[in-house]
Amino acid sequence: MDIPVSPERLVNESEKALKAHQLELSKLLKEAGADLVGFGQVAPWLPADLTDLPVAISAAVHLSGRIIEEISVTAGPTQTYFHHYRSVNTLLDQMALKAMLQIQRWGYEALAIPASQSLNEKEQRYRGRFQHRLAATRAGLGWIGKNSCLVTPTYGPRVRLVTILTNMPLATDDPMTESRCGECRRCADACPAGALAGNLQWTPGLEREALVDPSLCSHHMKKAYQHIGRGAVCGICFRVCPWGNE
Repeated sequence: MDIPVSPERLVNESEKALKAHQLELSKLLKEAGADLVGFGQVAPWLPADLTDLPVAISAAVHLSGRIIEEISVTAGPTQTYFHHYRSVNTLLDQMALKAMLQIQRWGYEALAIPASQSLNEKEQRYRGRFQHRLAATRAGLGWIGKNSCLVTPTYGPRVRLVTILTNMPLATDDPMTESRCGECRRCADACPAGALAGNLQWTPGLEREALVDPSLCSHHMKKAYQHIGRGAVCGICFRVCPWGNE
């Protein structure tokens, strides 16, 4: 005779399965190349077409210290950095694809946000479909620095990010809610475009434009550094940041 399974036991087994899946996701991403992985609740910040995916998985890859050190404050980025930037973006997209497909196999919805894609729509210039840095702060990986980059306690801003949005009910980490930049403004002083304000500490909800003028940043990169590759990169602001550098 079959013995009925209690609802409490089913709930406990479901919770155990979710915990196991979450550990598997972290392992999958780290084995694929991630140095940091976190989970955050992002429901209030989602655009209308993504409100069914309230949990963000944020993954970061630590950039090569040797290559970053070759970026010159006066001469700008190198061709090696440009190649490294693109290679890491490809790595991030591949690891996010693996995580997204695994979540789908478990019966949940997921969407990998491209590591480096600007939609450049009329109302959303210089933005991706969802902001990786916002997801990373919600997942506790770091705060937004005066350079408008994510700054992590371990690697500083020398990271690249990717995000997977999902409806999988994962346990979330404590969000980062305070800047640790203090009075430092090395990034703002070094910015060749004059794009960084340098006088505000980030707090959740602060508009990006209060920290950086993205159009000044983009136009300077295209004008000054287009010769190193078909795209445009810089990196001076995180080259000089003491976090991850000292």
